[in-house]
Amino acid sequence: MSVLAGKRKRQDLASSLSATLSNEERVVYNIIRGRKEMGIWQGDIKRETNIPDSLMKKSIKMLLTKTLIKEVVNIQNKSKKVLMAVEFEPSKEITGGEWYTEGKLDTQLIEALSDVCMKLILRQKVATREGILDWIRKVGSEIFPGGVSAGQVEQILKVLVMENKVQEVNSTGFGDFASVPVGEVCYRLAKKTGGEVKVGAMASIPCGVCPRINACTPDGDISPINCQYYQKWLDF
Repeated sequence: MSVLAGKRKRQDLASSLSATLSNEERVVYNIIRGRKEMGIWQGDIKRETNIPDSLMKKSIKMLLTKTLIKEVVNIQNKSKKVLMAVEFEPSKEITGGEWYTEGKLDTQLIEALSDVCMKLILRQKVATREGILDWIRKVGSEIFPGGVSAGQVEQILKVLVMENKVQEVNSTGFGDFASVPVGEVCYRLAKKTGGEVKVGAMASIPCGVCPRINACTPDGDISPINCQYYQKWLDF
């Protein structure tokens, strides 16, 4: 409801401000607003109107000043910003999707999410997408202050599978899979030649020498969520 209320408030403000526009500003604004989440390049506005170039630029500047429109970086051409009405969010074709911030690929987010997925799979032996996402929502807010989506977690897991770092398997309901319903898709570390699992720096996980490891469960009194040593390891 808060998101809808905010959007409605912006629309009401835009309506009140648009009433004060000059004829040229209103023409330019209506063209930009009509392109919705795709936006429009300044050169295309020029081709669609008979407004002199200097007056069109002045109109665009005034619309930006009144916060009726905004400039958005086009991932397909970073030097070519598009103009968009403020009430619309740019489409994925413009921004590049969830992995991009201001037109730049967020490599730190990708690396951090990959690292967390690997560590959780190592700790739990098998993990589901929902389980990883749930952990991030509960205790991973410091690592991901903006949060992550289920789609992002799934994409990272697919990449890890393609890189042969983890395996995608169906739960049998037994052994390591006891906590996962039978048939549900889950992930475990891929075994390399000789049966060794490639874990790199993650071999220092404190759980391996913890005397209470057998009593540790995701929702128990002893769990990764309230373990200060495990949290420090994840932060590292």
